Amino acid sequence: MSRFRHLEFDAESGQEHGASDRVPDEAGCLRAAQEAWEEGAFEPALRAYAKALEFNPRNPSAWAGQVRMLIELGEFHEAKVWAGEALERFPREPELLAAKAAALARLGEKDEALAFSDASLEEGGATPYVWLARGDVLLARRERRAEYCFERAFSLGGGSWAIHWLASRIYYFYRQFALALKRARQALALDDTRGVAWLQTGLCQRALGLADPARASLEQALQLNPRNEEAQRALRDFTAPGWGQRLLGWWRQLSAS
Repeated sequence: MSRFRHLEFDAESGQEHGASDRVPDEAGCLRAAQEAWEEGAFEPALRAYAKALEFNPRNPSAWAGQVRMLIELGEFHEAKVWAGEALERFPREPELLAAKAAALARLGEKDEALAFSDASLEEGGATPYVWLARGDVLLARRERRAEYCFERAFSLGGGSWAIHWLASRIYYFYRQFALALKRARQALALDDTRGVAWLQTGLCQRALGLADPARASLEQALQLNPRNEEAQRALRDFTAPGWGQRLLGWWRQLSAS
């Protein structure tokens, strides 16, 4: 099902079609989006960014937030289209340029992705996300400078755990599981109360065939956030009959791909 129904609104009135009035203002919407994002709840975060645009359709951060959530949800084509819509309004906005670059990279459009990433830096985009997206693009192109980009993002992010978490998710997408695990552990070293960081650690450990540590990490993720459905599903895989053989087969499939 297309998620564009969450994003469409009247550009003149700033009203999303069918939106509720539960969130009082633009700032409240953005806070809700940030909180949902930090819990790995990308769909609610996507809706919250869309609601923020009801109040202020000229907020480029909310537009960029929508595109980023679509990428996290694996909706790369929609992210590309929506980034294009946003760039018609804000053609020189660094984080929008970076978000489109990341979407293009995930779609395999590597040369165009690099061009948009270059543009995001040329527009003075010295922000953590611009550098995370740059790393995303370089990994898609199999270039070795991605780690430098993630370090730049971390230095600009004030030592935030979330930068390492996001870098881990990017490495994981490109099946570089050892580096993904390294970044996930760095996120935990900075804040071990984050369920999503434990979840990411567990997923990386599972991908590397580390069954017992993965299960422990996933259990910790659920202790911190019992509502996390992804952690619930991953942990059920360990308790269902025959999980060992399924894990081995899954790991061999990843290794061969």
